[in-house]
Amino acid sequence: MTRSLIDHTKTESTKTEPGLCPDCETDTIVHDPDRGERVCKECGLVLTEDPIDYGPEWRAFNAQEHDELSRVGAPLTQSMHDRGLTTTIDWRNKDANGHSMSADKHGQLHRLRVWQERIRTKNAGERNLKYALSEIDRMVSALGVPKPVKETASVIYRQALEQDLIRGRSIEGVATSALYTACRKEDIPRSLEEVTSVSRVDQREIGRTYRYIADELDINLEPTNPRQFVPRFCSELDVDKDVETKAVEIIDETTQQGLHSGKSPTGFAAAAIYAAGLLCDETIPQRAVADTAQTTVVTVRNRYREQLEAIDQAPA
Repeated sequence: MTRSLIDHTKTESTKTEPGLCPDCETDTIVHDPDRGERVCKECGLVLTEDPIDYGPEWRAFNAQEHDELSRVGAPLTQSMHDRGLTTTIDWRNKDANGHSMSADKHGQLHRLRVWQERIRTKNAGERNLKYALSEIDRMVSALGVPKPVKETASVIYRQALEQDLIRGRSIEGVATSALYTACRKEDIPRSLEEVTSVSRVDQREIGRTYRYIADELDINLEPTNPRQFVPRFCSELDVDKDVETKAVEIIDETTQQGLHSGKSPTGFAAAAIYAAGLLCDETIPQRAVADTAQTTVVTVRNRYREQLEAIDQAPA
């Protein structure tokens, strides 16, 4: 076997790797990036050399160069009915050099775009899936939730479609329910009322479809913690950080007592913010808190009194 002594001046650039040396049976195997070798630091045995580099043969020094030199397309996505595998024709009537095309070319490109859209969907099932995923994309944009939520919602809708859970239900209702389920799975605080506000179906249908899909797909979700809504509500109300901290403390203490059981998490969070404002001597109108949480003033009033009594604070 080939042996090589390790230069002790380069030990800082080496990285210890798991495994035992077959020669001296010590766990001092390191990776030498300068030589591209895995070497035993104790006896100098070279275990592997000249590894295959699966990276690109070019170097990029900024993001623009990386995009220009890259020869791969966009990754697969579940949020498109064809998973992003088909090509698209740009809407701009310009050639590769950025020059405008003639009128005849404009008409030809228009016909190509029409046929491109037609061949992307083979049957009614794909057309329905395309419409549902476009609805999810629209609602995600309106709610301002991150991209992973859209991917999760698309996967949930595809699973519901494969198990024939769409039959007898509207596409919009199932798509909205999938999005609400995805928000809860990804711990993104969006209430059912907020999701309903950007949907094309009513809240009753969304709630009924959500429970049906979660049960059929065996999706077990923990109850929503009211404290998830506190940072966003406090940001919209523009209150001090002390109020936000106090509201979280109120929620933690009252939820340990089980006071939140059976109550709306958004209303419970709104009441905690109002109660925290009273304890921190900051005036927050009940109407403003209720409108931010999309709940009623009566709910805020009842909940905050219960919370103050639970933490042994006399309500004002």
